[in-house]
Amino acid sequence: MSWQESVPPATAQPPKDNQPAAGQLPGRRNSFLGDLRVVWGEHDFRKLFATRLISQTGDGLFTAGLGGYVFFNSTNFPNPASGAAAFAVLYLPYSLIGPFAGVFIDRWSRRQILVWSALLRSVFVALTAGLVASGQLGVPLYVAVLLVLGVNRFFLSALSAALPHVVAEDKLVMANSVSPTAGGIAAAVGGLAGLGVHVAVHGGRGEYAATLLAAGCCYIAAGLVSATMARTLLGPGQAVRDRQHRNIGQDLAIVAVGLVAGAKYIFSRRGPASALAATGGNRIFYGILFLMSILLWRNYFYAGESANKALSHYAVLTAIVAIGYGTAAFVTPVATRRLSKRAWITVLLVAGAVVVGVLGPPFSQPAFLVLGFFLGLSGQGIAICATTILQEQVSDDYRGRAFSFYDMFFNALFVGGAGVSAAFMPSTARSVPLMLAIAIGYAITAAGYLALSRRSPVRT
Repeated sequence: MSWQESVPPATAQPPKDNQPAAGQLPGRRNSFLGDLRVVWGEHDFRKLFATRLISQTGDGLFTAGLGGYVFFNSTNFPNPASGAAAFAVLYLPYSLIGPFAGVFIDRWSRRQILVWSALLRSVFVALTAGLVASGQLGVPLYVAVLLVLGVNRFFLSALSAALPHVVAEDKLVMANSVSPTAGGIAAAVGGLAGLGVHVAVHGGRGEYAATLLAAGCCYIAAGLVSATMARTLLGPGQAVRDRQHRNIGQDLAIVAVGLVAGAKYIFSRRGPASALAATGGNRIFYGILFLMSILLWRNYFYAGESANKALSHYAVLTAIVAIGYGTAAFVTPVATRRLSKRAWITVLLVAGAVVVGVLGPPFSQPAFLVLGFFLGLSGQGIAICATTILQEQVSDDYRGRAFSFYDMFFNALFVGGAGVSAAFMPSTARSVPLMLAIAIGYAITAAGYLALSRRSPVRT
């Protein structure tokens, strides 16, 4: 119901109980605008921040152009199998490439990675736009998209790795909070703008290609902004590069071993394992519902009408789900001051079961809009709590490996849920038994999480 990139969890050490986080004034709760005002004073941060905002606006435009073309093409009606394949192309690069990108980011100039990956993406986007304009839909298009998203994974990882070089240490927690949040907002704005313009001009595949080219222009602009920074500003330092004496193959093998170690660590501890299970269950069901929503709007609600009309109404659902995600960022901190994170996760999973079971089977558009808001809120609320639990209950020497595994797990189950459901979902996606099975799945996940997380320690 929304084109969502997995949000990399912050891996910073959480502050001790009753102690303010680094850079936070005593007696003051952090706020997005307050944090932004503090870190905005750093000159080099502003350049890196602008690079992120411009690039992620391009990400939103790219997703809108590609998603609109693949799923709301006037000459094509998607089916569950093609939808699941598109999900795999769009989401798996973030899961499979992300953990291994650091091997190269710690060897090469991060400023150069930002410059060249931005320019390289623009070339691949132009290739993708050409395929869209010619009406291609298949392996050549998916290969081009994989190239764009694979390079984008390096770009985003380099942005995160560069952040400590442009802000003071006591402001790093705030910068880590502000940057991904603002980037996500920029991506949402870019995506909605791309969809809105396309609907307004009643465009076809030529307009989808133009939207992709607009994304490419954003990538070029982001590369130009990053080029204004000194080549050595963002690291790694010479001393770090000198220590990279192993060959790349050895380092990649170490990353793979680390992922396995992180998974073993999580699954051997009740608290982190149960949080991961709750997140995983939610992602499976959300993947099914995401695919179902696209097919419903294209093949059921507007089967006899224009693709642009279906897209315009689907954009409303996308915006409402995004509002649900944003609401979770405000509601979850308040809720977890009154309830434990364990209780709040359970409440959100039960809420998922109720809203899917009640609002889903009628298969009406107004009910699905309400359903989308609550699933956006519950999904992001669960992710926030799960991330915090992992930060609290995973020791620092395993935290990086644990979060790398978590990031892979997050998107892989989303794609897996959509892929498995494609075998049972009709082309119109209207299936009352499947909707009830999802509601029951949410309820079982809530009960399982409550049982599995019982007697888990608050913090190791």
